[in-house]
Amino acid sequence: MAEAKSFEQKLSRLDEIVRHLEKGDLPLSDSLALFEEGTGLLTACSKMLEEAEQKVVKLRKGADRQPEELPFEDET
Repeated sequence: MAEAKSFEQKLSRLDEIVRHLEKGDLPLSDSLALFEEGTGLLTACSKMLEEAEQKVVKLRKGADRQPEELPFEDET
């Protein structure tokens, strides 16, 4: 069974793929294989970011001065 890669490992591999593709010196079949791998990594990284964003919460002081969790809202 393949070991699950961390977000950072996937992002690093994606960066490596982009550098290879930007050189433009690979055969078409190799470029397509790297492109497919890269799109898979991009999808996986996006999913991981979405999952992490759903876990982020704001903390504020409640009426009793104790921390209370609020859902994270985009402030843009």
